[in-house]
Amino acid sequence: MKNYKKEYLKKDIISGIVVALVSIPISMGYAQVAGLPAVYGLYGSVFPILIYALITSSPQFVFGVDASPAALVGGTLASLGIASGSPEAIAIVPVITMVTACWLFLFFILKAGKLVNYISKPVMGGFISGIACTILLMQVPKLFGGAPKTGELFVLLYHIITELDQFNLLSALLGIGTIVILQFMRKKAPKFPMSVVLMAVGAGLTAMFHIDEYGVQLLPEVSQGLPKFVLPDFSLILVDAEEIIVASLTIALVIMAQTLLATGNYALKYNYKIHNNREVLAYAAGNGASALVGCCPVGGSVSRSGMADQYGCKSQIMSLTAGMTMILVLLFGTKVLSYLPVPVLTGIIFSALMGILEFDVAKKAWKADKREFGIFMAAFLGVLIFGTIYGVVIGVILSFVAVIIRAVVPPRTFLGVIPGHEGLHNLSRSKNAYPIRNTIIYRFSGNLFFANINTFQTDIENAIKEDTKQIIVEARGIGSIDITAAECLLILKRNLKERGIQFFLTEHADVVNDQLRTFGAESLIEDGSVRRTVRLALRTVGIREPYPLDGVEEGTEVVSEEAVERLAEFEWAFGEGAEERMEALAAEVAEKIVDSGDFSMENIVKTENTASWGRVGLFDEDELIQHLEVYFSHLKEKGIAHVDEIEQHLEKRRHVIEERLKKLNPEAIEFLRSRREKIEKLMEEKSPEDYKHYLEIRKRFEEKE
Repeated sequence: MKNYKKEYLKKDIISGIVVALVSIPISMGYAQVAGLPAVYGLYGSVFPILIYALITSSPQFVFGVDASPAALVGGTLASLGIASGSPEAIAIVPVITMVTACWLFLFFILKAGKLVNYISKPVMGGFISGIACTILLMQVPKLFGGAPKTGELFVLLYHIITELDQFNLLSALLGIGTIVILQFMRKKAPKFPMSVVLMAVGAGLTAMFHIDEYGVQLLPEVSQGLPKFVLPDFSLILVDAEEIIVASLTIALVIMAQTLLATGNYALKYNYKIHNNREVLAYAAGNGASALVGCCPVGGSVSRSGMADQYGCKSQIMSLTAGMTMILVLLFGTKVLSYLPVPVLTGIIFSALMGILEFDVAKKAWKADKREFGIFMAAFLGVLIFGTIYGVVIGVILSFVAVIIRAVVPPRTFLGVIPGHEGLHNLSRSKNAYPIRNTIIYRFSGNLFFANINTFQTDIENAIKEDTKQIIVEARGIGSIDITAAECLLILKRNLKERGIQFFLTEHADVVNDQLRTFGAESLIEDGSVRRTVRLALRTVGIREPYPLDGVEEGTEVVSEEAVERLAEFEWAFGEGAEERMEALAAEVAEKIVDSGDFSMENIVKTENTASWGRVGLFDEDELIQHLEVYFSHLKEKGIAHVDEIEQHLEKRRHVIEERLKKLNPEAIEFLRSRREKIEKLMEEKSPEDYKHYLEIRKRFEEKE
């Protein structure tokens, strides 16, 4: 609250009221899942949420009666043979809740919450999405007049099919219509409290048209008044101590993992920090309060947190408002609840859950790293198929496996030289880089140990050619080695020496030299196989700048460093997507020129230099102009004015680039023209029609010249 602003107050109060109103159907339903009368869901939405709000370090997360703890309690009652809603259930559920609170307090003392820091974003995203989809499947039957059920994926799917016998068309129209309206309003007016309006509309339909007479289910009646504090009967633990203690431990683990993961997700999204141990204390206190009012275990609510976020919640004033609103509902509004249609309230829950699905994380992971995508799907399917706790376990295990895989197979590449440019460059990523003649330069970006030394050796052995005379390892990423790696380096060096190939280890941290001596590989240092830099290793074998390059004949003039300034920047930055990124840049520049209405040479240059990628080098600018010419040729076909004027300026700009390159280095023009030929060939292969337009532009300007 120390950075709180008064303009936040309105949003927090509105968010709290919305959360309280939405909590009515959610908490009542989950209380029934846990084997309690529906009213206990409202009891669990007062004092637990107030106490949580006063302790938590999260400014926006919602705490209350939730699906996973409720489902686990319901399963425990079933295994104990206790009927849902019976006096026995009402007596034993708060005992389970209090034991859960004790487990959470023990986790607080042991600071077990920090373990969640080792759970990755894909695990977190898959976990949240799995929970959301599970709850969605639980609620599906309620959309069309059926009854909900707890369980995992296949149980829920089978239940949905069997409940189709209870299908009610009016219920389906109300439920699906609610989802459609809320999704539409989320895009058009995201801050408007449409869910509250739809609840009022649903109650109005019941009052005016008695839709319950047509088979639409309404919320059950609840008694009026605040909950009474009752100390749980701990003697009931003796009935089946092992079952209750183990079940409570499982519930506590689920609450901690689920709520910390989801809370951490919001912290990442909005760039603030949460204190995991303090959160666990808040969970323990909240569950203690829940037990004292006879309710089931409570945890973080992903769906209601998503709704609070949708309405701009900034602090736990939201939770305080929600708690006070629920008190007013219990005192004065319980009669109104019986008018609320179940399908409408289920549609509101659906819409909230759809908003917190993290499938965008899976999409990014698929593009960037298939292993990350696999981890996301494992956590997602683990929750969906096996249950919450198993999904967490699977995801965490796979996270550690991913760390091991990255260590075993770190980034590696072979390096070369760009003529006229300093440094070493990735041969597979830069088209203008060439390997140094008779030389392999290998970069290994990870510590070298028993699990990856075979990868190291295999890469080097597979790269050797008939004319290879020296192998240089650029080991800047190697910060340590183990005894296995040290022995293998000695064997590798000996094998290479027998083939007439020199071996060098360069650029590594100095501690690696200490480890080589410790592990009995000091001969690598003593005979000069360990050098401080790649350049010194090259000098050792008599290779000096300018380096002889494969693919470049000796005596060939190379372009000066100034002339190739940022030459390979697009390839370096975007890799295989460099061509597409250049096309996108051309489209951006062209659209800005047309929108500005200023078609002068000065504006064209200004627009190039202020585009999203910023000012480009001369060679990249020449390529940009080629793409612009193709782009404007299409605009001309559509009848856009001033295209001829722009095309003339682009050609003038091309000549300016050539003149500048001539001043830097006359030979640069030939290099430029050969580069144009390569680009034109790529353009022709990619789109013959675009290439045809480009040739027509070039022909017109050649005729004018």
